[in-house]
Amino acid sequence: MAASTSHEPQDIPIPSSPPSASEKIAKANKGSKKKGKAKETTDGQRKRSAVAKPPATPNTHPLYEDDPLLNWISLTDSPPSKSPPVFTQDGSYYFALVGSSVKIFATSTGQLVSTLSAPLSATGAFSELTSVVLNPQNVFQIVTGSLDGVIRIWDYLDATLIRTLDIAQPIHHICAHEKHQDVIFATVSRQASKQKSKDASSVLRISLKVTDASAQRHLDITPLGKTRFPTGLAISPSGNWLVATAGHKAYVANLLNIKFGFTKYVSPDRINCLSFHPIEDYFATGDVKGNIRLWYCLNEPTTVKVAGLEKKTQTASFHWHAHAVSSLAFTSNGAYLLSGGEESVLVIWQLHSGRKEFVPRLGAPIQTISVTKTLRGEEYLLGLTDATFAFVNASTLILSRSYSRVKLFPSDNTLSPPKSVPLAVHPNSSTFILPSSHSSSIQMFSFTTSKIVSELEISPSNRVSRREEKPIEPPRVERIVISPSGDWMCSIDARQPNEDFSREVYMKIWYRDRKTSLWVLNTRIDNPHGVHEVLALSFSPRPHSGQESYLVTTGGDGTVKTWRLRFDRDKGREGFWVARSSVSFRNEIPSHVSWSPDGSLLAVTLGAYVSLYDALTNIHRTTFISPECSCAYTAHFIGQGRFLAVQGKIELVLWDTVSCSVRWSFTSPYPIYNVVPHPENDTFAIFTSVAPGRSRVHTFSSSMSKPLKSTYLPFTLLNAVWYSSKPTSSLSLVGITHDWRFVLVGDEVKAPEEEGTFATGLQSRSLPQRRTLFQDIFGKSIFHQPKTDDSSAAILQRTTGIANKTVFDVPAYLAPPVDSLFDSLMMGFLKQRPAEQDYIPTEEVLGDEDVGMEVDNAEPTLPPPMAKIEPEEMTSLIAVFQKYSLQTYIPSKTPKMNGIAKVNGIHSKPSPSPAKVPQSTKSKSSRPTDVVSAPLSEPTPSSMVNGIGKKRKNAIDYFE
Repeated sequence: MAASTSHEPQDIPIPSSPPSASEKIAKANKGSKKKGKAKETTDGQRKRSAVAKPPATPNTHPLYEDDPLLNWISLTDSPPSKSPPVFTQDGSYYFALVGSSVKIFATSTGQLVSTLSAPLSATGAFSELTSVVLNPQNVFQIVTGSLDGVIRIWDYLDATLIRTLDIAQPIHHICAHEKHQDVIFATVSRQASKQKSKDASSVLRISLKVTDASAQRHLDITPLGKTRFPTGLAISPSGNWLVATAGHKAYVANLLNIKFGFTKYVSPDRINCLSFHPIEDYFATGDVKGNIRLWYCLNEPTTVKVAGLEKKTQTASFHWHAHAVSSLAFTSNGAYLLSGGEESVLVIWQLHSGRKEFVPRLGAPIQTISVTKTLRGEEYLLGLTDATFAFVNASTLILSRSYSRVKLFPSDNTLSPPKSVPLAVHPNSSTFILPSSHSSSIQMFSFTTSKIVSELEISPSNRVSRREEKPIEPPRVERIVISPSGDWMCSIDARQPNEDFSREVYMKIWYRDRKTSLWVLNTRIDNPHGVHEVLALSFSPRPHSGQESYLVTTGGDGTVKTWRLRFDRDKGREGFWVARSSVSFRNEIPSHVSWSPDGSLLAVTLGAYVSLYDALTNIHRTTFISPECSCAYTAHFIGQGRFLAVQGKIELVLWDTVSCSVRWSFTSPYPIYNVVPHPENDTFAIFTSVAPGRSRVHTFSSSMSKPLKSTYLPFTLLNAVWYSSKPTSSLSLVGITHDWRFVLVGDEVKAPEEEGTFATGLQSRSLPQRRTLFQDIFGKSIFHQPKTDDSSAAILQRTTGIANKTVFDVPAYLAPPVDSLFDSLMMGFLKQRPAEQDYIPTEEVLGDEDVGMEVDNAEPTLPPPMAKIEPEEMTSLIAVFQKYSLQTYIPSKTPKMNGIAKVNGIHSKPSPSPAKVPQSTKSKSSRPTDVVSAPLSEPTPSSMVNGIGKKRKNAIDYFE
């Protein structure tokens, strides 16, 4: 790069001398030795060239590693795994793989409750987990496989890593079955020779037993066969068959006769996913062309007799998907098959009839499908490509709930990269507005709760194209700005032109409803700058009382347009935005615009010029141009607005707007791609691109051209804005990286405190239990009541301990007599009886009256709600219940008189019909008695039997 003209004369290097004849000969004869005068001349010229060495190029600049690393935190997770989530046995939690961690979520709330992170590998890097299964021998353990070739066994209740097995081969899939104890099956990549394919893989049988050989790192591994790159691995519900899919083939092995190896079944198209029926021995596959096939080949005789046979078989086929089927899953009863793919539609197939139902518009392509039974019944868990987990109710086929964090995984990343990325901060709600998983939508992310508040589709569009046609170029949200008041938002969405249609640009202004906290479209302006794109837009600073708010835009047509809010008198206070003015300067294209802090001036960057305009009258005030910056990209007001920082390709010039002179200039050895000013003081930061994926950050002050601080970042940013939850003088930014991560950058960055980001045991958590039939009838038992506060119990225990220590914790010969302590000690445990006047006298009840439940008008003294029931009390209650209620029916031996049996002095028929019941019986009971059980012996007077003319007693009398 050319040196800047801002250097002092003494700093300008001496130009090198032109090459001499000897140098030309030396270049022509490389490697030949020079002798005599030629050697002396060459040495002299070499010394002169060393003195006249040109200025350092970016490649010879000191490395950025010499600078300290700037603190940064990623607020996004790794891309979602293709391995489907696994549920616990009771369906209360599910395990999802995210990068090198296993995240445990609560099924009912979607809350992250624990994170199991794999330790660093031997090289100091994190290894990606690829598969997870429940340990069939212990349902409180999970087994994971990773690309570093390590099998890990976790106890998720204690959040501990129990054991690791290193097989030194990248693991892609694992599966296990209770029939094969201490054994798992895995698909791994193996080193291929030069003649063979690079995607060579194999299926292994790995023993988990702890033996002397395994303790010496000699693992019991049995290879079952070789495959291409695997796409699925599963065991039949009977545990007799193992199926692996790779390429166009399904590899079937009989686990009862492993020595026969695999039998290969050929598919017309490349297989993409695999699922086994939960009851019967057949499996389903989905291919890249959207076909679903059911394979009934497991019980064929040739499967167990011929090894390595490659053949075709009859299959049942279903087809609806236009794109590849990404995941399959059977329901728990095996009557339905679920499928999903790029269409963002869940298809439910009825197997016996072939009928299908749909759950459309899920928001993103389906990547995984899992089935579980929860308190709500059977549910389908869908893992979407934008890291969203969505639950679908099996009975209603309605999307019941969904949970997601920051969704920055563009589904259309195969198309042209975006020129700009929208990013803004909403000051009122402390939320970030950033692009979503689809280019035509944006999302609102709350930093305090680490959750997505809402999602807004700026431009409705078709998200799926036909398979035969080229991908559709969707409209993209290019820019987003928020007014200082937080009530208005302006968005720019555009569709790039092609041979079918021209460029489409829409400017939409949204109003925030304070009641619902949602954005409502207020004004739409089609092609605000004609067919040209919008290059910059900005709201005026917060206006004073009575000052009008403005919006300014710049476009490729060379104009700078100002927009204002207009109120319609007929519609009351409802307003809309209209064009106010338009200016241009020397046919230059305005690339950037910024407001002064007081909103009185506009700085417009136009090629090599930076022009200042009066914001109210559009009068041109002055133009800045300097030889230090031949081409300006952006211009920002610094501090209170006196200084203007102008950014070039590698130049940075600070102008004094009062004296209209250059304060200082700075030349960077690397290209400058962003400038972020501090909103309160006179400091600002510039970002330079050192190398692909590397950045240097310099912090400047308006007082000097030397950076106050220089740091580096291990990434480059597509966009960055200032953010700080509290006033601070240090650097605090949020940005979006080139690999689509949302990061927080600054000197004092701190990640939000979120529950479950660390390993936490689940033993202390109460698992939700299903209500039993007994609870539905009689309500919740006292044994399931919540426990008392531990703090109060601790205080009570501590107080009692102190009292006991002062009385009894002394030598026996110093203790007072026991009879003197008995009264005071017992009075502390006993409760004083209320006064006599507190009791309400009860009325005498005549013996012939029919007494209901209101025997005593006084309210009985209820025990405390948290009363502790001793085992002895339960034993006595059970004995009473067995003695008087649970009596076995034995036919009565009492002789019948006229077909009527006498029970307790009352005559009734054994099995009367409703039409033949005597009138007297109907008067005593509202319904007839179908069966009358005779007692074991002659009834005797008892307090538990209500005889005629006897008084009903309270239940408490039987325990006295």
